[in-house]
Amino acid sequence: MNQETTEDFLLDRFDISLLAALQKDAHATNQQIGEQIHLSASQVSRRIQRLESTGIIRRYVALMDPARLGLGVRAMAYVTLTHHSGEEGMAFEREIENLPEVMDCYAVAGESDYILQIVAADLNALSDSVLRRLTRIKGVSSIRSNIVLHCIKSSTELPLNHIGQAGGTTRRIRLTGNT
Repeated sequence: MNQETTEDFLLDRFDISLLAALQKDAHATNQQIGEQIHLSASQVSRRIQRLESTGIIRRYVALMDPARLGLGVRAMAYVTLTHHSGEEGMAFEREIENLPEVMDCYAVAGESDYILQIVAADLNALSDSVLRRLTRIKGVSSIRSNIVLHCIKSSTELPLNHIGQAGGTTRRIRLTGNT
């Protein structure tokens, strides 16, 4: 049985600096990070393990350039279902898991039920293989899409400035999750 758990977790300025350094370069060694944030490599290692065990650090990835890999088209698709809840939503979400071209899928409130970020090799691939597959998913009422012409900003770095305190060295954050 899943239960919602809540616990307090203390982050100090070193933790915040460590998280910022890892977001910039997760491939950096503990020694390199330690030199940046003024901690020993062993202290960096212990703090990373602690942040991983709490789920603050979920995983490490290599970020790739889609265009250099032949995925030159990016689109945002706005999907509306015939029914806004129940089995249709769950079925849609299961199908989306099997579409590797869908980079992100968000359930939203507003004009659409879902917003998807999609990559494809070209417009034909987007139309033929991705959007056509989406329209065949049971319960999809409409799909509206926009082609990205130029990316102004794309980031994977979360803002951390809300965690730090002016003049303070420690900040309590509330961790929530299912157990």
